[in-house]
Amino acid sequence: MSDNKILVIPSDLAEKLDANRGDLSRIELIEALIDNLLADKTDTKVNGKNSEFVSKTELLSFEQDMKLLLKSFLDFFMAYGMEYGENGQLLELDKFTDKLQGLQKDLNVENMGKSNNNGGKATIKWKP
Repeated sequence: MSDNKILVIPSDLAEKLDANRGDLSRIELIEALIDNLLADKTDTKVNGKNSEFVSKTELLSFEQDMKLLLKSFLDFFMAYGMEYGENGQLLELDKFTDKLQGLQKDLNVENMGKSNNNGGKATIKWKP
């Protein structure tokens, strides 16, 4: 005789299982769900550093940092181009100023209405 137990569950939970189990039997579905839950618990932590997922604030912070890095590259290459431009010609200061102000406007538009951003606020101040 096999060692079987009876599991009593609410009827709405049984309906959810039946609606989502597809070709699996109830027992196969419950076993797969339990195995999956136990495997996830060992691989990732909910609030730990081993998580596979990124929070919204971390993603926004990363985006802001990347924009600041790109702005720094733009500053460097524009300054380099102004000093050592092709054929000794200096680039126009107005184009440079417009590009930097465009970046500043882009950063300011994204930060509007985000007063609860834990990643900090990045601003660019440029004086033409």
